[in-house]
Amino acid sequence: MEHVQPKVVIITGASSGIGEATAKLLAQQGAKVVLAARREERLKTIVNEIKQDGGEAVCIQADVVSSEDMQKLAQFALDQYGRIDVLVNNAGVMPVSRLNELRVVEWTQMIDVNIKGVLHGIAAVLPTMREQQSGHIINVSSVAGHEVHPTSAVYSATKFAVRAISEGLRVEESPSSRIRSTIISPGITESELLQTIKSPEVQAMASHFTALSISPYRIAGAIAYAINEPEDTGINEIIIRPTLQP
Repeated sequence: MEHVQPKVVIITGASSGIGEATAKLLAQQGAKVVLAARREERLKTIVNEIKQDGGEAVCIQADVVSSEDMQKLAQFALDQYGRIDVLVNNAGVMPVSRLNELRVVEWTQMIDVNIKGVLHGIAAVLPTMREQQSGHIINVSSVAGHEVHPTSAVYSATKFAVRAISEGLRVEESPSSRIRSTIISPGITESELLQTIKSPEVQAMASHFTALSISPYRIAGAIAYAINEPEDTGINEIIIRPTLQP
């Protein structure tokens, strides 16, 4: 992992699941990781675990829904390390339900976190990366960003949007600023996402999802692979799902 080792990597949603696994794996490979999430105490615990394992990590409380928080996150990374090489836009929520349940508040939450949160992250780091003439933005989408199933309409819409934003970033920035764009689309993965579901119908299916799920370290490995490719190579999209997931 020679190309991972010197890099400064910001990770949102780093207090659990894919974000936590990615932070720990990249730190093991020599990256300097900057963890961000809303749960500050949980972040501090993970940073201590990384340091005990010989890695380098810092953290800051930040909510991706807040553009101001994301600007502070980027400045925190610059103050700590002087540059930003990678942003992993990982924070997300998944309170899925059928449209006829009319869970408008949950629809808005998914739009705010899954779409606006990604845009706020990009806005926070893009000026620095353009000035550096290098950088890598990795946006975590979902298999639901490729297909729509009953109960996933709004969630899928947000993840389709993440893919569109990522591709737009690639065509705008890669040729001129050498900023790479990667979409990671996980299938069913061990995480806290199922805990955000309030629909009784979907809650009844939770045990089935749990039985199929794969470790978040599988997704972290895909993220590390994309980062480790030489600067002249862009891994633009990876879909990774459990073997048993239809």
